[in-house]
Amino acid sequence: MKRINCLIADDEPLALNLIESYIQKTPFLELKAKCNSAIQAMQVLEEVKDIDLFFLDIQMPDLSGLEFSKMLPPETKIIFTTAFEQYAIDGYKVNALDYLLKPFDYSEFLAAANKAKAWFEGQQQSPASFVQDQKKSDFIFVKSEYRQVKINFSEILYIEGLKDYVKIFTSSNPKPILTLMSLKKLEEELSSEQFMRVHRSYIISLDKIEAIERNHIVIGEQQISIAPQYKEALQSYIDRKSI
Repeated sequence: MKRINCLIADDEPLALNLIESYIQKTPFLELKAKCNSAIQAMQVLEEVKDIDLFFLDIQMPDLSGLEFSKMLPPETKIIFTTAFEQYAIDGYKVNALDYLLKPFDYSEFLAAANKAKAWFEGQQQSPASFVQDQKKSDFIFVKSEYRQVKINFSEILYIEGLKDYVKIFTSSNPKPILTLMSLKKLEEELSSEQFMRVHRSYIISLDKIEAIERNHIVIGEQQISIAPQYKEALQSYIDRKSI
């Protein structure tokens, strides 16, 4: 793939220079501009049109990184940088690829940059090759409490959607894994042969069903309601497996 064109906006000179040095040592990134404010970044964008990835500080004078990000076209991607943890949720609400908490080292920067690289490579894949890659995969990584957590599909019991979050319940962890993501987005990453949406707020692992009682699915101690619009698809699956 072509190199990813980047812009940095940060009002701290040390942070600006550090991110510049990180970009320069990362082969698939190319720095197009560095700015000491979101206002300056807006001015740069009038002349430089091919920016793919923005490294944005959140707290900047006059116009914050969050406010600026909402003005960008949807195809551009954002990695936020900030010293304040409380902005993480706001960052994800504007579809940021990642969130780097200052001070961060090169390994943390590279992990975020690789996430951007994977996203752009995914955009360039044909639908057929993307589906093929998905079929080969039997796990995903999700971000939870500033960690990238690997989740094996075979261990997922069910998934509960809570507005902007999902809770992933697994057989290997007594506590659910909480991650900032929509249930719809996660559903797109799961194989329809293994998982099924049965309610506006629930996706279940089909092979973890222990029983179906009236309008509920039983998985362990959990009873999950079956919404009317999903009954037909579930019944079709049950019929295929019945003897």
